[in-house]
Amino acid sequence: MSILVVADDWSTLDPAVDATVGLVAAAQDLGVAVQVCTPEDLSVVAGRVLARATPVTLGPRARGDDHRWLVSTPWCRLGLPHTVDVAATAQLVLLRIDPPVDARYLHTTYVLDLVEAAGTRVVNRPEGVRALHEKLVALHFPELCPPTLVTPDPAQVRRFVAEHGSVVLKPVDGFGGLDVWLLRQDASTRALAESATAGGRRHVIAQAHLSGVAAGNKRLFLVDGEVIGAVLRHLDPGDFRIGPPSARAVVDDADRRIVAAVAPLLAHHGIATAGIDVIDGRLIEVNVTCPGGTSKTDALLGTDLSGATVRRLLPRVEANA
Repeated sequence: MSILVVADDWSTLDPAVDATVGLVAAAQDLGVAVQVCTPEDLSVVAGRVLARATPVTLGPRARGDDHRWLVSTPWCRLGLPHTVDVAATAQLVLLRIDPPVDARYLHTTYVLDLVEAAGTRVVNRPEGVRALHEKLVALHFPELCPPTLVTPDPAQVRRFVAEHGSVVLKPVDGFGGLDVWLLRQDASTRALAESATAGGRRHVIAQAHLSGVAAGNKRLFLVDGEVIGAVLRHLDPGDFRIGPPSARAVVDDADRRIVAAVAPLLAHHGIATAGIDVIDGRLIEVNVTCPGGTSKTDALLGTDLSGATVRRLLPRVEANA
């Protein structure tokens, strides 16, 4: 059995942080061969998708549990790149490019559509990644979300702030906490709203700030619509934004209600792995492009989310084969 991981340049990944490395480690522990490539390594010849793939073998401790070792010793070995017919050689393809879903990302999904059509499972399904924008998919369920506005109009943003008093503002295509602002009704509101929307030319998402965020932002890890784990992420000191995983989380009735509502939509679009963000029982985002946090959670709590994810995906691959 073989897995092909389509990701960003392998040399740019951090084994102490990136969930993709944890998934590769879990596959390796199961005796599954893993090869990696970037979007630029993919081509289509006579209707078949070819990849310039590189075999990867992780070091015995490349799990993010010893940062000193990772700095001082190479954490993986890369083999010689070679060209493979993806559908003929890989039983599973993991699409693990970091967001945003830009032109490069979209072009990759169109190429991988051909791999899926040839009978190889792609996780997450390329069509699903295109269909479900992770910042906007939550708006399919307005009754589960905090008050939310999506607009390019700075005047609408100002009125929303006046109505709710404290608002989190973020770009529709943002990621990693970049350009996320906390707006309150003061002298800076107009300038910030105009800057964030580029004077009415760029859509932003404004959400009423939830005071319950002080208790943590809960990340629910889903595989095929089922929760396999959860973790809390608390505010960074001196910041209103969320930091890395920090504590164990309990899955409660509000979480189960959210998952029950969202899971059918994810299944319909072939989203096998997802990260659902919940604050104070309210749905905030649904991460579908490159759901992260599993490796950091495993290191923090001693869980095996990476292994559970791979084991859940592999049986279906074997059944298809």
